[in-house]
Amino acid sequence: MKRTDFAVDIPRDLIASEPVPTRSASRMLCMGQSNTHFEDLFVSDLLDVLRPGDVVIANNTQVIPARLRGKKLTGGRVEVFIDRILDVHSARVLIKSSKLPAVGSKLLMDGQFRLEIKRKEGIFFFVSCEQGLVFLDLMNAYGHVPLPPYIDRPHTEDDKAHYQTVFAKLPGAVAAPTAGLHLDKKLIGKFHAAGVVWKEITLHVGVGTFFPVRCDEISSHRMHSEIYNISPDVWVCVEQAKREGRRIIAIGTTTLRALESFALEGNHISGSDVWMETDLFISPGFTFKITDCLLTNFHLSESSLLMLVSAFGGHARVMRAYHHAIQSRYRFFSYGDACWIERMNGV
Repeated sequence: MKRTDFAVDIPRDLIASEPVPTRSASRMLCMGQSNTHFEDLFVSDLLDVLRPGDVVIANNTQVIPARLRGKKLTGGRVEVFIDRILDVHSARVLIKSSKLPAVGSKLLMDGQFRLEIKRKEGIFFFVSCEQGLVFLDLMNAYGHVPLPPYIDRPHTEDDKAHYQTVFAKLPGAVAAPTAGLHLDKKLIGKFHAAGVVWKEITLHVGVGTFFPVRCDEISSHRMHSEIYNISPDVWVCVEQAKREGRRIIAIGTTTLRALESFALEGNHISGSDVWMETDLFISPGFTFKITDCLLTNFHLSESSLLMLVSAFGGHARVMRAYHHAIQSRYRFFSYGDACWIERMNGV
């Protein structure tokens, strides 16, 4: 398939720049087993589509304040965008500057601490902070919320809470697992009361989530890798549910990618401290082994996330759903509305 097969003309005024006041009050377009009928619901109606025994799995990664600003020692301004924390003192980053700094040079960041550029690999720089300093502490003190580029405004204090799921636990993501932003503690509590099983995995969303697909033929696209962890108890629960014919519900594309990646290459590994990498690119024709239903947001035109959703829900069906969402004035992207997709037989 070609990139243009996933082109959707999304009106700019439908791009959400602010979240709704109550997380579960977002609208939810429901794509059930029907190939043509869509239902307009709200996220608070999830219990109407969930069943007792369903296993709902969410990504508990925590968004880090990944944008750091400063200057080169020669005076030019720089922005350092952390892609991945490697250890307490070092990270893999992107650097934005009028002229990129050289390996071995140092940057003086806002907050009066220095970063040293150790090496460069492809688009990424590897940097370390001064001895005695901790990268995560520096980000928490001086970093900025990494709002996506289509939210065309400065971040606010409110974004620190809004651009974070209520179940976030492990710091490391540079973008929110946005489907999870729709869930609040009250709704999750209702899941438990209704006999729905709640489980969490971790995938630290990397900066590659913002990168466009540039290849005309999508089979040539290569994803940047992200790290994830699925604990043994979660996988035992998944396998038992599959044996018993109970559904696996992925909250977001990051959860789905982690589950399907683990099914392909990691389910022989045990131990909750084992972190794996995935560069799995899911596009139409992919065979899903684990995920039965997906809660996700509405994604950018021609993006890898829209290709994943099209693989899961069926390309023609998803394109119809997006046109329905535009006509019905749904809100798009990270702070936008949600879509519930049941995988059809044969997809």
